[in-house]
Amino acid sequence: MEERPVTNSTLSASLLKDRLSKLSVTPLRPVAALQARVDFVPASIPRVRRLQTVVVALWTSIIPICFSFTLFLLSYPPLWPFVIIYMIWIHIDSAPERGGRVSPWFRSFRFWKFFAEYYPASYKKECDLPADRPYVFGYHPHGIISMGAMCNFGSDSTSFSSGFPGVRPHLLTLTSNFTIPFYREILLFLGVCSVSKRSCERILRKGKGSAITIVVGGAAESLSAHPGTADLTLRRRLGFIKLAIREGADLVPVFSFGENDIYEQMPNEKGTTLYKIQKKFQNVFGFTLPLFHGRGILNYNWGLLPYRRRIIAVIGRPVHVKKMNSPTVEQIREVQEAYIAELMRIWNTYKDEFARTRRRELSIID
Repeated sequence: MEERPVTNSTLSASLLKDRLSKLSVTPLRPVAALQARVDFVPASIPRVRRLQTVVVALWTSIIPICFSFTLFLLSYPPLWPFVIIYMIWIHIDSAPERGGRVSPWFRSFRFWKFFAEYYPASYKKECDLPADRPYVFGYHPHGIISMGAMCNFGSDSTSFSSGFPGVRPHLLTLTSNFTIPFYREILLFLGVCSVSKRSCERILRKGKGSAITIVVGGAAESLSAHPGTADLTLRRRLGFIKLAIREGADLVPVFSFGENDIYEQMPNEKGTTLYKIQKKFQNVFGFTLPLFHGRGILNYNWGLLPYRRRIIAVIGRPVHVKKMNSPTVEQIREVQEAYIAELMRIWNTYKDEFARTRRRELSIID
């Protein structure tokens, strides 16, 4: 048998392999193997799903889009007078405190239908809500960005108006959001208003069927938004209870199954350095900065878009309250206990149907 000659390249390859084995080093993977870490979207995705993804991408980036558009206008000097007038208008316009400039047509625009169908998001109605009184909807949990609240209450994408005729919901958000040019106009057309006390009172006093939706947990609860969990910040949130009693508005608990599942958040348990930094940031700026990720436009496992995971908001039975101008702490606590009991009933009734992958049970952590 002819013996194969030993070349320099053979020696080099043999020597490299021997050294790698001794050092227990794994050779570099081919490019194809590295790309396998990212789950790319196939080219055969239906057109409607692509539209849904584009719509969600536009909405999740709407604030930087509005800022960029403002800077573009400022780059063209002939438009400066109009921009200056608009900026002055932003500071004197009281629409966020007066119920917005809601447009039923804009709330039911097809754009929002695509937005809700992406997850998909929907609601489950447990009982009728007669439009003969005002309502305060308490939305739980906050999640990272409260996408389910936007679908069900911030727009008519899930046909809330058909399910609850005569009830006019106003989703509430931070007053600071109404200082962002153009973004504020979109919110106002959707009926989204300021969460200030003055705004809440004005809306509820507009008459029968007026309603507000408060994401009760707020910024603090977003830090607890991890998939498979339902850790609520609620025990010390008495302001919306007192508001409902003073205005004679029925309290309606809403639990949104899946709200915490659409994003993955970095581990930030209490006591960790990350948690302390986030709490300090919240104390200074009034809002939190959760570190999270979702999917991308062209892949399924890395980016800032929410995952396509079902969101179902169960709208529970109203807790009737007796109108009182100056309720005592005991009376407020009594109504709160009834509210929490109804919220727990919703969880226990539907958790096996809508939260099968839960890691633990609902808990009120604060």
